[in-house]
Amino acid sequence: MAKGGSRAGGRARDAAGKRRGAASGSAAKAKPAKPQPVQPRRPQPSPVPPAEPPMPATFLLGAIPGATPGKWIDTWKERMPRTSLELVPLAFADQRRPVVDGEVDAALVRLPIDKDGLHVIPLYDEVPVVVCAKESHLTAAGELDTADLVGEVLIVPEDDVLRISVPGTEKPRFAPPADTAEAIATVAAGVGIVIVPMSLARLHQRKDVEYRPLLDGPTSTVALAWAADRTTPAVDAFVGIVRGRTANSSRG
Repeated sequence: MAKGGSRAGGRARDAAGKRRGAASGSAAKAKPAKPQPVQPRRPQPSPVPPAEPPMPATFLLGAIPGATPGKWIDTWKERMPRTSLELVPLAFADQRRPVVDGEVDAALVRLPIDKDGLHVIPLYDEVPVVVCAKESHLTAAGELDTADLVGEVLIVPEDDVLRISVPGTEKPRFAPPADTAEAIATVAAGVGIVIVPMSLARLHQRKDVEYRPLLDGPTSTVALAWAADRTTPAVDAFVGIVRGRTANSSRG
């Protein structure tokens, strides 16, 4: 029994020794992992901005009577040769509707105007003038004040843009003329006076009438208006022109 037990114990010690040897050998063979080289991050492509709508073949610019967009139209033709600019006449009483309804891309309007839903940029102020018959005593002065008009018959046409009231003037005994052209024709016949912005006096100029600046009269402001939700590249280009931006300057 002693010999058998000794042989069994020896075999157990040999097996344990082999396991320890195998474990130590595995530990000896294990090597620390090599650090992986850091891969350079590839630059992410920049997001592509959405393409702007192409410029239209025609830019529709509304204009109330008396507006003077000539210099801006000339600049437009130089900068935008592929987009023609077409002027669309607008009546003062209906100047807002074509802009809101999209019948024009932008418009030269007279203030005041309801600005709800619109962008509006004031451009210039017009001097008021008194239009009178060529033989009128008012033509003796180079400039007039409202005090000079006391006793005169003040004709106010239906399309009046100044809404002026002059103390001491008289109301005509006939119905208001339908428009400024008719009112000035009445003045040419020697009846009364009309007060309008200078551009309208020039627009309806006749040989038998003259006009003089009214120093203390109300000015009329001409502005550029367009729908706030339709600021297209063409509109932005025209805004830049009226604001005096050069062809190479940025928006602002």
